[in-house]
Amino acid sequence: MFRTALRNVFAHKARLLMTVLAVMLGVAFVSGTLVFTNTISSALEKSSSKGFDHVDVALTGGYTEAKGDKVGKETELTDATLDKARSVPGAASAYGVVSGYAAVADQDGKLVGNGFSTMGGNYWGTAKNPDARYPFEDGAAPHGQNQVALDAETAKRAGYKVGDQVRMSVDGPVLTPTLTGVFTTDDGNVAAGGSLALFDTATAQRLFHKPGAYDEIDVRAAAGTSQDQLMAGLDKALGKDEIETRTGQQLADEQARTISQSMSSMKQFLLGFAGIALFVGIFIIANTFTMLVAQRTKELALLRAVGASRRQVTRSVLLEAFVVGAVAAVTGLAVGIGIGAGMRALMDSTGAIIPAGPLVVSAGTVASALVVGVLITMLAAWLPGRRAAKIPPVAAMNTVHAAPTAKSLILRNTLGSLVSAAGVVAVLAATTMSGDSGQAPMAFGAALLVIGVFILTPLLSRPLIAAAAPLLRAFGISGKLARLNSVRNPRRTAATASALMIGLTLITGLTVVAGSLQTAIDKMAADSLKADYVVSMANGNALSPDVLKTLDKTPGTTAVSGMSNADSRIDGDSEYLTGVNGETIGRLAELPMKEGRFTVGGTQVVVDDKTARDHHWTAGSRFTVAYEDGKKQRLSVAGVYTANEMLSGIMVDAPTLAPHLTEAASDMQVMLKMSGGASDATKDKLTKALGENPAIKIQDRQDISNEVAQMFTLMLNMLYGLLAMAVIVAVLGVINTLAMSVFERQQEIGMLRAIGIDRKGIKRMVRLESLVISLFGGVLGIGLGVFFGWAAGQLIGNAMATYELVLPWGRIGVFLALAAVVGILAALWPARRAARLNMLAAIKAE
Repeated sequence: MFRTALRNVFAHKARLLMTVLAVMLGVAFVSGTLVFTNTISSALEKSSSKGFDHVDVALTGGYTEAKGDKVGKETELTDATLDKARSVPGAASAYGVVSGYAAVADQDGKLVGNGFSTMGGNYWGTAKNPDARYPFEDGAAPHGQNQVALDAETAKRAGYKVGDQVRMSVDGPVLTPTLTGVFTTDDGNVAAGGSLALFDTATAQRLFHKPGAYDEIDVRAAAGTSQDQLMAGLDKALGKDEIETRTGQQLADEQARTISQSMSSMKQFLLGFAGIALFVGIFIIANTFTMLVAQRTKELALLRAVGASRRQVTRSVLLEAFVVGAVAAVTGLAVGIGIGAGMRALMDSTGAIIPAGPLVVSAGTVASALVVGVLITMLAAWLPGRRAAKIPPVAAMNTVHAAPTAKSLILRNTLGSLVSAAGVVAVLAATTMSGDSGQAPMAFGAALLVIGVFILTPLLSRPLIAAAAPLLRAFGISGKLARLNSVRNPRRTAATASALMIGLTLITGLTVVAGSLQTAIDKMAADSLKADYVVSMANGNALSPDVLKTLDKTPGTTAVSGMSNADSRIDGDSEYLTGVNGETIGRLAELPMKEGRFTVGGTQVVVDDKTARDHHWTAGSRFTVAYEDGKKQRLSVAGVYTANEMLSGIMVDAPTLAPHLTEAASDMQVMLKMSGGASDATKDKLTKALGENPAIKIQDRQDISNEVAQMFTLMLNMLYGLLAMAVIVAVLGVINTLAMSVFERQQEIGMLRAIGIDRKGIKRMVRLESLVISLFGGVLGIGLGVFFGWAAGQLIGNAMATYELVLPWGRIGVFLALAAVVGILAALWPARRAARLNMLAAIKAE
């Protein structure tokens, strides 16, 4: 039986080619993901661990948990802490570390890097005793408030040389210090494409609003003292409750875990789409082996007649699947390694700097590729093999095509109806739940519904394909034959169409949700903001107080308000207070009031509906707040408003809040209204007033919407690209089904040629058959996608009041056209093959 299985594989290698390709693509996706993520993770871990070579023990401020009326507070590291650390037995040296956000612009004024990767810090060292962390390759260390040093890669990207004026920003005002030196570093953030600007310690403390304080103190151990011994001595001298200590090795291990977790998220995300491609491939494998078994019914029956048992027949089919899966897995692994290397090179070419490191192909990657390829193929082939073994030898010898019994179809349709109904009920029930609690039931219901529709697809194929009959009549006898061929074997049609259905379901559902969210955010921006502009830092950090003062003094400003955050304790719970200008906030924000009035001033505040519900407040309620400085005050609720994603929380008048802050108030954003409204000229005026600072965003309502739209577009394009693999596999499935169907119908095609249908007519028949099957899968996929998009929207709408379903008819039309293109392209080779069949040889074929 083993030799028989091998001979069958070689005898039908052309017919198995598409199956091999489908499995190979899925395995390549899996192995490519594993190679890429393992390579990046290894490079980042090795690079980041070098950054801790100069640290034996790191000290950070301990955190006192919020309790009662006391706000949580972090212990401050000062020069006194530094002196104590230096005097601990076994400590060779200690230095303070100050860090914060520092945006560097290039010679054209554009930001180098983005977000939290653009960092600033302090250079701790002197000419006689330099800072070993930052060896200079050109120039010298910075001294004084008007000097800065840059890492070599940033200086190169920005086009700066020693002596140039560097354009940069920390929290608002533009700085133009002189570049005194260019250094190299093992800092993992820089190795990963970030930037690092160094100041002297006093300047860094001033710029990052930490006068006389440090974010961290790093201690080096003396010779003969281990990291653990030094840490124990520091704990004893400084107090374990006040200061948190970690060894350099612990820091390296924590960094490695953080990198591993972040790469794990990416890995799971990519593997999810690889799983979708493999799931689609299962339909192709099952379809291929079902058709092969049907075409070899006499051969299998003869084996049964000469003594082969049912188990041996099943085992023979599974052996064929094993060989196919093994070939596909090995090929897919090789292709996946190439994909992993290509993705690494692609990231480098797009400017995403990745630390140097070898390509990592682990034993786990190789094993995963082989197991996935072989297991998926054998599982998909098990059912066709089992069916082949159950056919009685005599019955199989009498007919080539054993039609499914009425009983099996009734059972299938009944099961499909029950599973689909259960899926619909679960999805509808999930729409009534809150966002987090409804996600799992909805995902479960969606999976049930997809499975149920797949089971019902043979039943659905007849009426849906029949609906296309009027259009097919326009193509004469070729159209009629295409329709009849499409429904001749409903199970085969169902398996082929379902592969395309799954990809289009996901694509359509994501498109519906993304489009509806974009509309909701546009509506939210239009409804809740009266302000012409919102000013914020590009990385989301707090703005300098100077920004609010500058904007307030800018000619044409009619109303301005900052929005600062402060921690507090209310009724034993931590609550953030938002400091606003009580006199102008009503002219800058439009919030629907549920009760009371929108009045902020003195001890009167407004609160969002969720906070009011949590504390059982209504308009007129009074409560006691404990501020950061420990002082308390009685406040009254003037009104309760409906929160949204842009504005929420407890709004307090800034003059009421400011005296109780332990640090100077820093606004997260500033809203302002201009006399001439929003215009390009007004935006240019504001940009110049703020010194053309590349780190500051000045956005009107349309800019906010465009930023969100850009994010959604980028996300959708990425998801479309990942789902394209599933669509490609589905195309292979259509090609495979048509090609094997043409082989199976050689006699029929020969007879059609004999009675007068020309080659063009045969080609047209196969193409129309492919088109009908693809459109059938497309209609099902789009229908399910719209339903899932609506259901997910109901879940989102429970948390976002402005959300409403928006059907992207244009894109839905594109998806339907895509299904048609898939059908046309998939039919090119099978149609050509059918038309070129020799008429007499085809009639004589068995």
